[in-house]
Amino acid sequence: MPDRPLLLFPTPETADRTKGRGFPGRVHRPTHNRQGQRLSPIFTQLQAAFNARRVELLQTTEGVDPEQVLVIETIGNVENFANAVKRIKGLEWMGEIETEEIAPDADFYDEKDETKELNGRLYLVMTNQRALDEMLSLWQRYQNDQNMKFDHGLTKFRDVFLCLKEIRRWGVQDRIEETGVLDVWREDLEHDGDQPIRFEVELWFRSSDDKRQAAQVQISDLIRQIGGTVLDGCIIRDIAYHGLLAEVPANAAQQIIEHPDVDLIKCDSVMFFRPVGQMATGKEPVEGELSDHEAEEADLPSGDSIVAVLDGLPLANHNLLANRLIIDDPDDYASEYTVADRVHGTAMSSLIVHGDLSDENPPLTRPIYVRPIMKPIQWIRSPRPEQIPGNVLMVDLIHRAVRRMFEGEGTAGASAPTIRIINFSIGDSSRLFTQTMSPLARLIDWLSVKYRVLIVISAGNHGRDIDTGISKEEFNAFSDNEKEALVVKALYGDARHRKLLSPAESINGITVGALHHDPAAVSHIGNAVNLFESILPSPVSAFGSGYRRAIKPDLLFNGGRVLYTEPLGASTDAKFEARRLRIAPGNKVATPSTAAGDLNKVVYCCGTSNATALISRMAAVCHDSLVEIFNEQAPDVEPSSYVTPLLKAMIVHGCSWGESSARLQDILRTQDNGRHIRHWISQWLGYGVPDSSRVLGCTEQRATLLGFGQLNDEEAHLFNLPLPPSLGARLDRRRLTVTLSWLSPLAASTQRYRTASLWFEVEDGTFVFDRQNAEWRAVRRGTVQHEVFEGEKAVPLTDGNSLRIKVNCRKDAARMQEPVAYGLAVSLEVAEGVDIAIYDEIRTRITPVVEIQPREGR
Repeated sequence: MPDRPLLLFPTPETADRTKGRGFPGRVHRPTHNRQGQRLSPIFTQLQAAFNARRVELLQTTEGVDPEQVLVIETIGNVENFANAVKRIKGLEWMGEIETEEIAPDADFYDEKDETKELNGRLYLVMTNQRALDEMLSLWQRYQNDQNMKFDHGLTKFRDVFLCLKEIRRWGVQDRIEETGVLDVWREDLEHDGDQPIRFEVELWFRSSDDKRQAAQVQISDLIRQIGGTVLDGCIIRDIAYHGLLAEVPANAAQQIIEHPDVDLIKCDSVMFFRPVGQMATGKEPVEGELSDHEAEEADLPSGDSIVAVLDGLPLANHNLLANRLIIDDPDDYASEYTVADRVHGTAMSSLIVHGDLSDENPPLTRPIYVRPIMKPIQWIRSPRPEQIPGNVLMVDLIHRAVRRMFEGEGTAGASAPTIRIINFSIGDSSRLFTQTMSPLARLIDWLSVKYRVLIVISAGNHGRDIDTGISKEEFNAFSDNEKEALVVKALYGDARHRKLLSPAESINGITVGALHHDPAAVSHIGNAVNLFESILPSPVSAFGSGYRRAIKPDLLFNGGRVLYTEPLGASTDAKFEARRLRIAPGNKVATPSTAAGDLNKVVYCCGTSNATALISRMAAVCHDSLVEIFNEQAPDVEPSSYVTPLLKAMIVHGCSWGESSARLQDILRTQDNGRHIRHWISQWLGYGVPDSSRVLGCTEQRATLLGFGQLNDEEAHLFNLPLPPSLGARLDRRRLTVTLSWLSPLAASTQRYRTASLWFEVEDGTFVFDRQNAEWRAVRRGTVQHEVFEGEKAVPLTDGNSLRIKVNCRKDAARMQEPVAYGLAVSLEVAEGVDIAIYDEIRTRITPVVEIQPREGR
């Protein structure tokens, strides 16, 4: 234990949650008569299109009542519309999607700023002919009498009619456009025109087992009719997922590319056709030689594993990893690996066990559990790239792997039931986050809650060339500082192509981006270029934000300095492409050798995968520190329900924007965009870079306290932080940092998605603090709220004064079925060297009365 360990808050007081005041709507909407003029022709066209499709379906499927999905687009949102949909027999709620950047028009516009873009919703509803007729009848009656009384439970339809912008059928373009599936098929066919094309079919998730089975049979028949095969299927009710893995002959795929309006693509049971997930390591050649590394003597690990790695197969007998890994390979992926192929899993395992080898950290004291989920693909070079196998659904593979840890598989018992942290250092390059949660992100969010486990996820790398938009001659005329600014602006300008890779949008996991930094010593970089001299996010690190504009990535960590070079050729443009080097700079990791029996090779590499592994290592260290804190300060408390949210809070609690923020503000700020700067910075920085020393111990001038509890809807807890009397009447700058974390259950088919909304407020009439870093509304949209407050106004204090921190809870997307556990971290500090013993004054005023929780299993 450190000399000044973190402290536990006393048991909080109970209270009612703070009620929001709400904000009046400012969007102008058309009048009742104008809506009639606009929408009546649209409803007529919809009815005609529905009837035409119905006739088409009845010609091929006798005796079946055809169903189609309607897209109901509104400006703004209508709360609880799903409940009204369920009142009409034949309508089935399929989900909703938030839409942004809707151009204003003469009917819908912001009354304070008529040029401002609007937000809205797409409500997705499955309907048959009878239900559609009833809904159209409601519309007609409402048109005839805007004061009509709607039947019980149907009033929400009136609200929808008031803000309805468009209504249409879910069509061919919806199923293929967002996913880019046909573009991927084109690329695959150009590479090998005879190879069958594999793809994923994401079906609308039906509430009825019979309807799900009927939809699967229908899709399977259509695939067989064009010579294809269904290879795999998966249904996970808790995340509203129904997927099929299929392949079709190359000629059939080519025909669909040329004429997508075919029966398979028009099938109304399908939500999306997607490319097979591209979770793979890089295929580019790697430059540079391997280095030797003599491992120092260290005690072997002992005890239960708390960290699991889902990745490629590592080289378990590497000198740096021998006897430190537990490999569980039930699918025998090892049989398809050569030693030289075991690159990515070896690197991630090395970073988790040892950290960056340049830092010379001691290894973790516990073994880590590794489940291979990737294997090598056919490739002309060695080592071969690794990827998720193409014959399984990614969602199903990850689900089985995690379930096996905690519940077992077949007749085998749980393989790793003590796991608290899962490292997921891979992302799906074919699925950039836009507006809807990917099935894999939904799965990770659900698994996090089900097994009380913290899943640490890579934000994703983007190795796209950087185009500054000017000539080489112009670029070279600038100073290094100006060049750096040009590159940052080019990256922000290309941000829509550099978004988070699935499943990085997960709300319950911690998403990690890469910082352009490492401790490696570099003497010579040849003709390569280091584009950033400042401490900034890595040029390859993905941009957020997350779902519903939540803070994502959550944080950044050292991902190595990526070097660039100008592309070969005669171009005069100032463009740069990333180089993949085995030599410094970068994170130093263990790697397999090409020589048999050589088990001490190391290499340098870069990216968000590395940063993610280092954060998983940090989480493991925080976990053991947390266990010590409970054993010393609250030995009778059963902490199992709170460990994961406390771990999540501890990791984020040490984050700050630091000097990166100042540099980005200097580059991005103009006279007109000041109110957007915080949002833009958080898109790349998240909450910033964590300093683990801030959550592993305190100092004389800094006290950090941990709180925890469980809350249900409409409840709140009040924590009292005693204020050191020595702070009174001082002008010293003081900082308050508060971090709240929880794991939210899901309502997978709703736009809100997150069932439990928690947030804290600092109730204080004594100190005046200014909010720093991220924007206050954005920090409340996910499952981590992290805020930094600073102030230096002199105020009188007497013994007994305290800050009150209120943790509130309310339902968000759906009714809460049970209380939600949370973790809270609070730090109060002044600058090091100021003669105020903050830690000691707070510790003596904290009464260690912690409510004893009944002991229970996981």
